[in-house]
Amino acid sequence: MNYARFDLVTLKLFIEIARSGSITRGAQQSNLAVASASKRVSDLEAHLGTRLLYRHANGVTLTEAGHACFQHSLGILQEVDKMSGALSDYAAGTRGHVRIWANTSAITQFLPDDLSRFRRDHPGIRISLEERNSGDVVAAVRENRADVGIFADRTAVADIEVFKYRQDQLVLIVAKDHPLAIHDSLPLADALDYEFVSLSEATSLAERLHAECRRLEKPLKLSIQVRSFDAVCRMVMVGLGIGLLPYLAAEPHVRSMGLKLITLDDEWAERTLLLALRSTVALAAPVRLLAASLSADAAAAIHRSLPAVPAPMQIGEVRSRSA
Repeated sequence: MNYARFDLVTLKLFIEIARSGSITRGAQQSNLAVASASKRVSDLEAHLGTRLLYRHANGVTLTEAGHACFQHSLGILQEVDKMSGALSDYAAGTRGHVRIWANTSAITQFLPDDLSRFRRDHPGIRISLEERNSGDVVAAVRENRADVGIFADRTAVADIEVFKYRQDQLVLIVAKDHPLAIHDSLPLADALDYEFVSLSEATSLAERLHAECRRLEKPLKLSIQVRSFDAVCRMVMVGLGIGLLPYLAAEPHVRSMGLKLITLDDEWAERTLLLALRSTVALAAPVRLLAASLSADAAAAIHRSLPAVPAPMQIGEVRSRSA
């Protein structure tokens, strides 16, 4: 069957003709010329192989087949209206799906509250969140495996747009009986005589720690590598070394495990977490809404990338142009 014959304009026309009992009035309601409307109905009858209308001098009436066509046409257009309404939610950004990849620091410290607020405002938008190392996050955004990425500064980036997301502060974690526990703050150089518990080398935290050791020309005494912030704190608690973690992520573990936080005096200990998009141009509406809610810088860039809306003319302008 050639479904193209059943175009929506013709079905809407047929409904108007059936309701008004007139091809002329049906054509007017459908904004069609009478000759065009008459041909559309004739073509529809020819395709269906049956007469739909009895034509009279004062109008038209429906045949039995015409009544059936009228009911089916109503159902089709009602379903189209439902589809249009549902899809308009996606176009407006009130429904959809956003893929986020983020590093552990962002997920542990900031994203739970940020995403919770966003979902309260946009319950129809589904979010898929994956926890990955910063380098993997950048690659996923660039390769369209993620719509939004959150990662740490000092990560190599290319062919993506990057905006400020949040700041965090790196601190040392030590057991309360550790020799360094007498300090409230110190530079990293003063702690490098002791063994460290570290995350894996692929993480931005480990890379930062190794980079600072190279800059200071002092070796990192690595005791053990683990995969989570909680594991770092547990290893520190049992005396396997000292750790380097973001303050907000470490603080709950420190309270529960009886550890000590030591502020680092070094400038590099203050990090910037960044938000990545492939481009602010032609973003899907749900991605645009989420990115703008997470980063003021991203929101400004997205706003600049949107097509300009012409300002409404004032009454005086209308008169001037009409003159």
